[in-house]
Amino acid sequence: MAGSVFLVNLISHLLKEETMHIKKCFTAIFISSAFLSAGLVNSHAAEAPVQQQKVAKPNVVILATGGTIAGSAASNTQMTGYKAGALGIDVLLQAVPEIHKVANVKGEQISNIGSESMNNKIWLKLAKRINELLAKPDVDGIVITHGTDTLEETAYFLNLVTKSDKPVVIIGAMRPATAISADGPVNILNAVNLAASKDAKGRGVLIAMNDNINGARDVQKTNTLRVDTFQSPELGYLGYFENGRPVFYKATTRKHTIDTEFDVSNLNDLPRVDIIYSHVNDDGRMAEAAVANGAKGIVHAGTGNGSIHEATEPALYDAAKKGIVVVRSARVPNGPTIESTAAWDKAGFVHAGTLNPQKARILLQLGLTKTNDPQKISEMFKQY
Repeated sequence: MAGSVFLVNLISHLLKEETMHIKKCFTAIFISSAFLSAGLVNSHAAEAPVQQQKVAKPNVVILATGGTIAGSAASNTQMTGYKAGALGIDVLLQAVPEIHKVANVKGEQISNIGSESMNNKIWLKLAKRINELLAKPDVDGIVITHGTDTLEETAYFLNLVTKSDKPVVIIGAMRPATAISADGPVNILNAVNLAASKDAKGRGVLIAMNDNINGARDVQKTNTLRVDTFQSPELGYLGYFENGRPVFYKATTRKHTIDTEFDVSNLNDLPRVDIIYSHVNDDGRMAEAAVANGAKGIVHAGTGNGSIHEATEPALYDAAKKGIVVVRSARVPNGPTIESTAAWDKAGFVHAGTLNPQKARILLQLGLTKTNDPQKISEMFKQY
């Protein structure tokens, strides 16, 4: 009997101990859950302000110079014979309100001309303003609206004198702003997207037209009327716009922007450089006229691989003897101009490489602000 009582008491004690243990376990689980819930609540509370914060948009300045993109015609079907540079920057910005979703955008009017009338004075004004703006920490990129006639020249000039690695994008249009299918608005939107992109930093001056991205050094206007006129025929595009987003596939290997030796901050003009276009029955009189009118340099746009007519050679030799730097380029659209005859090398003629005559002229102009030594200028043509 005593044994039975002992057994019952033992079982009762064990049951009490087990009950207490289960209670402790539930209590621990409850407390842990409470802390976990509190942690999650606090975590969400901490994250809430972050989720509410808006990402700051980049700041982009658009500098307008005129051109077809700001052109106005009598009817929406008129694609030629319109007045270029008729509309101001404010009108252009109002036409593309979508740009304000991409960046904080403001505009300035530098000039309002057809780009066939571009000149050194406007170039220097534009370059100085770009460098002034990009030196500010609150400016992330620049867009330049420009006529297409000399767009490739302005782009290459800025590629050599811009002193920042922030994006600089130059655009134009092949149809006036009043045209039924004007290409200007989408070019402006793409350009702002590109100027606001961190991927565009350090790539030199870029051209954004027809959903393509070209580099300033190699781009050419290849057609008088088509909207896909700007191409880099041999070396190709740097990238494309994919649903408005810029995507790069390659980069230039030539020095540009912050890596150049050129500084225009104290310049009021550029040295005179003339282009002499070679042709059948050439006689050298144009070269003589260039010398007589004060040219400091001559770019000879030769046939083939920068060939020079035998009747023109004496005039160019004479120019070189007078300290005028002569650069051999080619009127052929593609391919490099390289070394040829020993006599031309002996005379100190510089060869332009893959630069076309109008771009060779720009590099020679800037080179002459540093030196008139043909050998040193020849090195510049190898670097830029």
